[in-house]
Amino acid sequence: MAQASQSRNQMLSRLFVTLLIVSASAMEGNLTMAQSPPSQKEAAGYKGLHAAAYEGNLDDLRALIAAGTDLEARDGWGRTALHVAAYRSHEAAISILAEAGADMNALDRQAYDIVTIAAVANDLQIVRLALSLGSDPANVTSPYDGTALIAAAHLGHHEVVEVLMASGAPADHVNNLDWTALIEAVVLGDGGSDHQRTVKILLAGGADPMIGDGQGVTPLQHARQRGYRAIEELLVEAGAQ
Repeated sequence: MAQASQSRNQMLSRLFVTLLIVSASAMEGNLTMAQSPPSQKEAAGYKGLHAAAYEGNLDDLRALIAAGTDLEARDGWGRTALHVAAYRSHEAAISILAEAGADMNALDRQAYDIVTIAAVANDLQIVRLALSLGSDPANVTSPYDGTALIAAAHLGHHEVVEVLMASGAPADHVNNLDWTALIEAVVLGDGGSDHQRTVKILLAGGADPMIGDGQGVTPLQHARQRGYRAIEELLVEAGAQ
């Protein structure tokens, strides 16, 4: 009886984890969908600072700032001009707005900051620029209460992961799916070279390989379940069990 009950509990636990992963993958499987860059229709309606940021019109941007335009004005999605400039990858516009005092850690309506926007886009230059201008890599962002690091790890953007880790991003932050960056790199990754490099960078930076998900399933167990042998080897070398 006891053995049968234990076996049934293990089976239910595995089923729960599987359902959680499928659900999370559906929600978070494409962060570019979760984020909302300005559409062409929205951009056509932009005026003032948002229009200048969208177009990268630096002369207009400087003139509007000099005239005292509100740097934190929001569009319909809660984006500041800084968010718009980040989505458009306008480095000079970001620098001008930052120098004028724009909030480098502002969150839009979906709780994205410019570092997470750039991390999802794999825009390494904007990530570096934002961090150098005062963006905090520890910001809790997105509807998943994650971080830019978790977003980058999920997508296998290993160069961004490396920059964020070097900038002090919290390696073991747990989002509201009960996943760390390391778990997301395994659970939502494809086990290929980009995610292998991501896992290697996270581990080298001090990510704890023993932190499990909400059911206690560790990154190593997830890797084994998926047959990700290269990632499994990296985790074992780091002391994972």
